[in-house]
Amino acid sequence: MIGETSAGDASELAWFKSSYSDSSNSNECVEVATAPDAVLVRDSKHAHGPHLALTPAAWAGFVPYAARR
Repeated sequence: MIGETSAGDASELAWFKSSYSDSSNSNECVEVATAPDAVLVRDSKHAHGPHLALTPAAWAGFVPYAARR
């Protein structure tokens, strides 16, 4: 995880939800955006709230782990 990112204003990023998201309740999902030096994750219910910034290497390690769950 990284403390600062050069992503700038997080509202200007292209956020997207997983294709596996439950379309019947679109408010219960996380959203992801990529920046040059980070992958950002936020709660879709609080789009203007805080977000988690991960290094690309940390994200690359997390995705296979999450896929097995």
